[in-house]
Amino acid sequence: MATSREFQDMLNEYVPNSLLKEEMIDRTWILKTFEMDNSWLGGNYIVPFKGAQASSVEFGALPASNDIGQSDPVRGTLSTQPEMWGSLIFYHRDLMEHGKLSEQNLLRLLPDEIEDFIEYVRMAVSLAMLNGARITKVTVDGTAGGVITVSNPERLQLGQKVTIDDDNTASVNGYVRTINMLNGEVTIYDARTGGAVVDLSAYTVAQNAGVFWIGGIASGFTSLKSSLLPLSAGGSTNLYGVAKTAYPYLQAIAQDGSSVTSVTFLQDLFDFMVTVRQRGRGNPDHLVMSYRNFGYCMKILESTKGAFNVVPNSQKASPYGFQEIDVFGPKGQCKLIALNEMDDDYVMAIDKRAAVVASNGGFRKRRAPDGREYFEIRATTGYSYIVDTCFFGDLILQRPSYCGILYNIP
Repeated sequence: MATSREFQDMLNEYVPNSLLKEEMIDRTWILKTFEMDNSWLGGNYIVPFKGAQASSVEFGALPASNDIGQSDPVRGTLSTQPEMWGSLIFYHRDLMEHGKLSEQNLLRLLPDEIEDFIEYVRMAVSLAMLNGARITKVTVDGTAGGVITVSNPERLQLGQKVTIDDDNTASVNGYVRTINMLNGEVTIYDARTGGAVVDLSAYTVAQNAGVFWIGGIASGFTSLKSSLLPLSAGGSTNLYGVAKTAYPYLQAIAQDGSSVTSVTFLQDLFDFMVTVRQRGRGNPDHLVMSYRNFGYCMKILESTKGAFNVVPNSQKASPYGFQEIDVFGPKGQCKLIALNEMDDDYVMAIDKRAAVVASNGGFRKRRAPDGREYFEIRATTGYSYIVDTCFFGDLILQRPSYCGILYNIP
């Protein structure tokens, strides 16, 4: 029984906690690993490379003049600079009720929101540069009720606009309405609020259905995965306008991993790494994989101490990000790196010198000629302010033959 009171409706609400939110998962390994070149203003980006080495050697006599094999310098060119935009919207009424409104402090009123979003944009760029336009693959056929089951529901956000596509059905756009983290089921609607479910029954696992970034299929970044894979395994045909098959320099060492098992995983990785070092031109010492595959390696390390050893004090973990350990095996030493953003069906052998992220100034907020970093909209429902963040650039795999990829891992 409580004591009597009269003016309880006039009391201010008690809010002891600041706004609670999920911890941001760090998915920016690409941006943290490779060299950044922020000087690409948007014109042609030239990637010169030596397609063939001078190779005329003959025993017992001089090589004939018409038999001398010369070096073959090749001029690769990127003529298109991909771009990605991210946008936030704030409402004037919220700003009036929760802080002093002025032109100077608009972008300071909700600093956490802006910083979180910029970090999300960085993660989206890194994820697209790693895996390509697909955010997550579909693991169960879609339904007429708008439900589709995906392998990585943690990569999606409520209210996010996405594209659903597969090999034999026209793509469709929709909005993420619900996410079930236990079974991976996601419900897609045709509007951000209200609306109706999108019929997804035509999108099947057999036709490689997936959830994609809006605009990513036609205008996305060059991904590390497509650059490393041959065309026959789903990779790109060209790099910087030159066919991969024309020069060994453009060909990463790709190996089918369909026979790999969880029991032999670590041994298979070391065999693969040796092949890459033998046939390739570089010295890859990073084996980059998903956390599932990293778990296979850890189990083997615990049960096979004699064959493989973790280098002392080599284990490093980035909170909510990637984890790495140095392992010494019978065929050499390498660094195992686990990424949240990696898919399970492939592992990459990476030489950090092989790629560069080229951009026009990196990540930037859109700024008007008068210096404002927001765009004002007037409607009958009130004023709102939009803040835009952009990234103009691409991932450029300058030394493909330094790297390798083990694909089709079950």
